Amino acid sequence: MAETTKTANAAKAPKPSFIKGLKAEFKKIVWPDQGTVAKQSTTVVVVTVLLGIIIALLDFAITKGLNIILFLG
Repeated sequence: MAETTKTANAAKAPKPSFIKGLKAEFKKIVWPDQGTVAKQSTTVVVVTVLLGIIIALLDFAITKGLNIILFLG
């Protein structure tokens, strides 16, 4: 019987609105400063360009290697 009382009380308890909960969670966010954002953005761009170059070089080498094997072999 105690379980039904707890369940009934839990159902009747006031629940915070979605917007209030959202605002409370939004206040917990720690935003990075402008310098950190600039450094991280620069790092992402540089790494992306380098990986693009590496993939292009590998693609070129594999294509040339296959052409040599298929057409001269």
